Amino acid sequence: MTAHSFPADVLERAKNIRVAIFDVDGVFTDGGLLFTEQGETIKRFSTLDGHGLKALQKAGITPAVITGRDSAALRKRLSDLGIQHAVFGTIDKAPAAQTLLTQLGLDWSQATHMGDDWPDLAVMTRAALAFAPANAHHEVKARAHYVTLRQGGHGAVREVCDLLLTATGHYDRMLKDALQ
Repeated sequence: MTAHSFPADVLERAKNIRVAIFDVDGVFTDGGLLFTEQGETIKRFSTLDGHGLKALQKAGITPAVITGRDSAALRKRLSDLGIQHAVFGTIDKAPAAQTLLTQLGLDWSQATHMGDDWPDLAVMTRAALAFAPANAHHEVKARAHYVTLRQGGHGAVREVCDLLLTATGHYDRMLKDALQ
């Protein structure tokens, strides 16, 4: 039933993932920053990504965010999606990821990370599975196990969610339920 064709080696790596850690700018968004005259940051998020993140939660995979920036728009979006694990405004992401894993009682072999630029590399290279959106920096794409067909902010996160759901055996059941 699955309409996706993901590489077998990536699906194998994804079977034991229990936490999916995401960067935000360039992953949840297209990487552009919009500011109002008052200096407030405005962000555009994909509803496709949001649905995928909710599906991960239903499948028992914890979505988490570690980002170098912070904004009211981001906090609102994460709250709306029910994402409870988020670290904002951190440049050194690996210690934040380690703390998150410890809190969840997990280790790096159960973690995946999706990032788009150099600040994400330390987490990506520790995680069991690393993803990059199509518009990521070339050094990040070179170190990713899978580069999405879609760009950040345009369904790249959903592509990762679909891959994880496929690997863990949840995709076909969820799709069947949606068709009823």
